[in-house]
Amino acid sequence: MREFVRKLEERGDVLRVDREVDPAHELAAVTQLAQKKWAKPVLFTNVKGTRFPVITNVYSTRERLGEIIGIDAGDFCRQWSKLASLGTSEMKEPLVPATEMPPYEEVKLSDLPLITYSDKDGAAYFTSAMFIAKDPETGVGNLSYHRSMYINDGELRCRLAPRHHLTIYHEKAEKMGKPLEAAMLIGPPAHAFLTAAAPLPYDVDELEVAARLRGRPIAMRKCNHIDLEVPAETEVVIEGRFLPNERRPEGPFGEFMGYYVPVGPNAVFEVLGVTVRKDALFHSILCGSPEEVLTLELSVSANIYQRLSAALPGIVNVTCQPFVNHAIVQIEPQFEGHARQVMLATIGAEPIWAKQITVVDTDVNIYSMDDVQWAILTRCRPDKDMMIIPETPSFYRDEQKDHWGRLLVDATKPWGREAEFERKRLRLADTVRSEDWFPGR
Repeated sequence: MREFVRKLEERGDVLRVDREVDPAHELAAVTQLAQKKWAKPVLFTNVKGTRFPVITNVYSTRERLGEIIGIDAGDFCRQWSKLASLGTSEMKEPLVPATEMPPYEEVKLSDLPLITYSDKDGAAYFTSAMFIAKDPETGVGNLSYHRSMYINDGELRCRLAPRHHLTIYHEKAEKMGKPLEAAMLIGPPAHAFLTAAAPLPYDVDELEVAARLRGRPIAMRKCNHIDLEVPAETEVVIEGRFLPNERRPEGPFGEFMGYYVPVGPNAVFEVLGVTVRKDALFHSILCGSPEEVLTLELSVSANIYQRLSAALPGIVNVTCQPFVNHAIVQIEPQFEGHARQVMLATIGAEPIWAKQITVVDTDVNIYSMDDVQWAILTRCRPDKDMMIIPETPSFYRDEQKDHWGRLLVDATKPWGREAEFERKRLRLADTVRSEDWFPGR
């Protein structure tokens, strides 16, 4: 992450704030303002109550995420669908022992920036921490994100959602009657930030994939208090263990969907030690901001793309806009009813998130909701081209069934009448330049 931030700084893409900022609510508000206005990373150099600077909005655009792995932002979905195969690609030792390490020191958890984000959050939270742990039975490593509520220097309470790999590890350890050792990585290698959210198989190590993706091994160092190794370049490492058969109140917390998750019993993480680089950068993620939601949208899109492409022809691209539970599928129609098949297949490909599914032609910009909505309003007949699939479960944490059901929208050109729906274009629109006609503006 440090390398990537330095690169962004050198070209003037990082907003630096030297004025003191309060980590209780103020930092989150300034972060949101900067993302909405400039979509640039923000470096807070003077955070009240801590000596560590805070960097945020690092991974908040497709362009920056594409830059990390060296692809065009519009090609992200297809590239992400190849991540699973990267997990078995040739690299003798993707993870190697560190030969040189930056100077580290031990600190207390309360020495770190304790940031409170939403108005009614129950306490300060760690939102960017990537957990690294191993399956107690197989030893395969895993990276994943889980919010962590600060209680004191020795305890965090973490939301381990159903079906997540870390949750399965924790449950396996509990059946063995022992705690699950884990480390929280804040500011790990940039490629790991991507692979931790990628739709990789259960038995694939995301950290190894990150090394293959960036084209060189990741240097690892041993933890001080647990039997795990972590990337040596990581800015902050919080070592600890999940206590078996112990659940304590956690929350409320302003989640990514824009609502508060109420207080509930969640996993207890016993903090055994905190190590930091002496000049550590603390990475903060505003929950629900593009920096958090974009990686989820990309992983869901890639999963849909991969599964649809294996089953049906003509699948060009997939995205989730403006939120993760709206899947937009771009196709080259091959036959009458093709779009309907795609919509129904998408429900099977993504049973959790695809609440609304919209299918469009290749002349529609799937990254522009204005363009997608234009296609719906000009190419879709509601009584014929929309379907509602009732009583269909969706999001796993949905006891009230608010997200049940599916809305399917065929916004492709009517079959056999494609010529009537050719989009108009201005002949010279791609050649005129604003500076030639409006100099100085």
